[in-house]
Amino acid sequence: MVVPAVRGVSLTAEPGTLTAVMGPSGCGKSTLLTIAGGLQPPDEGNVTVAGVRLGELSEKDLYRHRRRHVGYVFQDYNLVQILTVVENVALPLELDGAPRARAVEQAKQALSAVGMADHADRFPDTLSGGQQQRVALARAICGERRLVLADEPTGALDSANANQVLDVLASLVRGGVACVVVTHDPAVAARAHRIARMRDGLLEFGSAA
Repeated sequence: MVVPAVRGVSLTAEPGTLTAVMGPSGCGKSTLLTIAGGLQPPDEGNVTVAGVRLGELSEKDLYRHRRRHVGYVFQDYNLVQILTVVENVALPLELDGAPRARAVEQAKQALSAVGMADHADRFPDTLSGGQQQRVALARAICGERRLVLADEPTGALDSANANQVLDVLASLVRGGVACVVVTHDPAVAARAHRIARMRDGLLEFGSAA
């Protein structure tokens, strides 16, 4: 029997807003993010990011559009172990053709924003889970992002570092970025402009607390 992970979902992330997606484990939250970020095509419907329908792009153009406009914080970090922290953060910009010096400078700025500037030359496997999570966030916010998708970005962090991450997301939102965050953290929900609750692949919206 095939069980759809996401069913009939309609989600619009407006510039300058933070949407928190909450719900029990296995309800389809992470699948929603991978579809929204163009990492997984939907079986039906369309995904539009920065005015472009992702389903109408070639694979090469999809990769380019995603690198330029979408920042993604994976729950398992997805850092490249053979690259240093700053190289990981700079990588999407370099793949998009940015000069290495400029990419590294922007990467250092992003690392500073998440409190990881002192770890720029370390390798991911020498970092704690919480530190890797902040590096993943730095990579997601590095460059000119229109949409940031984050899967449990505060899940491995203590309260002080979680608040720093939330401050970074709030700064992005004030700058006109649309943020969608999958979370179980009430502190994230408290900062959201709206809360979407997911159960069995269905999405319901409510007002933020």
